[in-house]
Amino acid sequence: MHEPGQKMNGSEIFFECLRRENVEYIFGYPGGSLLKVYETLHDVKDIKHILVRHEQGATHMAEGYARATGRPGVVLVTSGPGATNTVTGITNAYMDSSPMVVFTGQVPSSLIGNDAFQEADIVGITRPITKHNFLVKDVRELASTIRKAFYLATTGRPGPVLVDMPKDILAAECVFEWPESVDIRGFKPTFKCHANQVQKAAKMIARSKRPLLYIGGGVITAEGSEALRQLAIEQQIPVTMTLQGLGAFPGDHPLSMGMLGMHGTFWANQAVNSCDLLIAVGARFDDRVTGKVETFATQAVKIHNDIDPTNVDKNVKVDLPVVGDAKDFLESILRELPKVREDRSQWLAEIEAWRKQCPMEYADEKDTLKTEFVIDEISKQTGGHAVIVTDVGQHQMWTAQYYKFTEPRSIITSGGLGTMGFGLPATIGAAFGVTDRPVITICGDGGLMMNIQEMVTAVYNKLPIKIFLINNSYLGMVRQWQELFHKEKYSFTDLAASNPDFVKVAEAFGCRAVSADNPESARKAITEALAYNDGPMLVDFRVVRKDMVFPMVPAGGSISDMLLARLNPKTMV
Repeated sequence: MHEPGQKMNGSEIFFECLRRENVEYIFGYPGGSLLKVYETLHDVKDIKHILVRHEQGATHMAEGYARATGRPGVVLVTSGPGATNTVTGITNAYMDSSPMVVFTGQVPSSLIGNDAFQEADIVGITRPITKHNFLVKDVRELASTIRKAFYLATTGRPGPVLVDMPKDILAAECVFEWPESVDIRGFKPTFKCHANQVQKAAKMIARSKRPLLYIGGGVITAEGSEALRQLAIEQQIPVTMTLQGLGAFPGDHPLSMGMLGMHGTFWANQAVNSCDLLIAVGARFDDRVTGKVETFATQAVKIHNDIDPTNVDKNVKVDLPVVGDAKDFLESILRELPKVREDRSQWLAEIEAWRKQCPMEYADEKDTLKTEFVIDEISKQTGGHAVIVTDVGQHQMWTAQYYKFTEPRSIITSGGLGTMGFGLPATIGAAFGVTDRPVITICGDGGLMMNIQEMVTAVYNKLPIKIFLINNSYLGMVRQWQELFHKEKYSFTDLAASNPDFVKVAEAFGCRAVSADNPESARKAITEALAYNDGPMLVDFRVVRKDMVFPMVPAGGSISDMLLARLNPKTMV
């Protein structure tokens, strides 16, 4: 590490700043505007550069790393198409509140605005999908800009920040100065919850006979899982979680109700509409959770804690807003609540009755392979302790339903944007951050094809990831909607005639691969993959082609009106 006061060029300043931010990995791809950076990188030994095969893959890897570790992911790409290829990944991180800093090369300052070769206004393009972005106009501002970028990405509600670096700035020299503190006008997140609001919330909880904790990913981001567990158990309050909140409370605990919303459990949704107090912590009342807003939790008084004040009253009007850090909120509530609580045994018994009325179960067949069985078996063999990364679609919802997440930072998935192609690269990023437990992607055949080139990155780095491919040769979730709501017109969702042999493709990449088409072979393949640590391994699960995810709330419907089975059983054949 260099001392401030030394004269350095922009590329040297760039790496010196990354050292001071304790960056371990850069996920990147070189190009013309970054040649000076990669020249300097050649001699950098303390920061590892991971060569991706597509810039979108770099952003998903950075997000997978961030979600698995809580530390910001770092992306480095060139100007023009290199920068524009990151847009989907940046949007994904923005919607799921993941800390990420994206560095883009840019044409020389004198050519900006001239439609120069490989020029794109990436600052303008990404303004709506970043917490903030910067165009560095003076090498003397580079260090302070990078310092601000990491601060913004990780402080308050996390998110992506972009820094655009013109080629001439990276070659220019100045005396290196490192700002030890950051003060950004207008950016003052509220961490500590207001005492009066906390006291009001505690009184409401103490009086409630039918309370329900509605938990989002913000609890995991704030490291508030232990306070949540203590609050729920001490007060005997059932817990339901969003897709991103899974693992914040142990999925195998009796008070866990699993996920709520469109593909949530029947009993969770029934509880939402029957509770007298809904305590939302680190969640944003997403439309996939609420369904028809006018019918959502109409009997409940609503408390909403969020670190982002713009989330409060945005989708659902609440009775008591509490702005601040989720961990601070939960710990403050614990201090305020009396030790003697309401008897909630009748409430819990009612929830148990709903659980028995519509349990999460599937037909156990000997000769055909169901996705539910595969995910249930993965959960059993890992004990719920693996890092599970999903792609987007039916398998994603089945994973939320059947995998018992027992600890935070165990599910990494594309929630807000629903990005197919997220799974494989995000798994690679997570595997660089987590080495003490299995890192698994559960993905569909449609999603895997979208970024399958990143299998090379996994093979080259000998990452022991498990690629569990749920192969129904359909765009399964789209096909499900076509069956239910579009007159069974399966337009361009059948992939059977065009899918490759995924085992052969994986082997061509240098990845170990096997297939399974019945429960016994699936069980053996999962065991084999979990034991294999010499590199990545793919298991091609040939599952029932036309299976459907239930329960399900139709788009725009009320969560109290769930579809529990397909309308026409003959379409299963």
